[in-house]
Amino acid sequence: MSATHDVRHHRLLYGCMGLGGDWDTSPYAARDVDAAEAAITAALDIGITGFDHADIYRYGKSEAVFGEVLARAPDLRSRILLQTKCGIRLADDSGPGRYDLRGTHIVRSVEESLTRLRTDVIDVLLLHRPDPLADPDDVAEALTSLHRQGLVRDFGVSNMAAPQIAQLQARLDRPLVANQLEMSLAQRAWVEAGVLVNTPESAATGFPLGTVEHCRANGIGLQAWGSLCRGRFTGAQETPTEHGTAEHVAALAKRKGTTPETILLWWIQRHPARITPVIGTARPDRIRACRDAATRAPDLTHDEWYELWLTARDGALP
Repeated sequence: MSATHDVRHHRLLYGCMGLGGDWDTSPYAARDVDAAEAAITAALDIGITGFDHADIYRYGKSEAVFGEVLARAPDLRSRILLQTKCGIRLADDSGPGRYDLRGTHIVRSVEESLTRLRTDVIDVLLLHRPDPLADPDDVAEALTSLHRQGLVRDFGVSNMAAPQIAQLQARLDRPLVANQLEMSLAQRAWVEAGVLVNTPESAATGFPLGTVEHCRANGIGLQAWGSLCRGRFTGAQETPTEHGTAEHVAALAKRKGTTPETILLWWIQRHPARITPVIGTARPDRIRACRDAATRAPDLTHDEWYELWLTARDGALP
């Protein structure tokens, strides 16, 4: 098994936010490393070779336990792609939760991630969220320096709209390769923003119209976080619509000879933007339930895709 360093060629990514123990500053334990190893092994078993991190996940412990697993298997690093994010600072003694895309913070975050991950290079660095105080020239200078030093291969963004991406790209010699957004059958604004134009509902989507199109036109890979809908259609239903959607997903999975998790991922992958879902569950059994989405082309017809959409939105299209 070999991993491509171009994240846009990965069918699925494994999101490591669930690894590393509790969401606090307490030390992680040996059992947390074992749990991380089990999740990573399950991902590798179904063909996933791209792993998504952020410096803030579990206060850095997600990266740290992953680094422990890499230390246990020295040959693993050469077979995988490592992606991490920076730019969010959690509340601490020095201030409240805030965003920070100053060049000095970006560089320091990368250096700390490299140490925790026990690697000498990050394959993809994403800027986690927009910082209103960021100077695009300062950001670009930091990214360019990190690449020239061989510390980061490629760059992208997360949770950004088309104009924000364009502003940064104009200052970079290297192309941005990814934009990670919340996209799923439960969070459908990325789809609905484009069809609700000129309707009263358009203002309620909250999604920046044109961002998907901008990414497609400029070769920026779209990544979908929250792609499994936090279990809302595979066991954690709360509303009548969610129950109805879960039943529809399960019936379709049975008809296709696959799992409900795969149906949810296929719904995203079926879109012509060639979106890469990020699966975030830490349960090995649920990771393995995504196997067909990692290895097979989406087996959904045009009508089946629309049936899922309409069931989840619980209403007709305009």
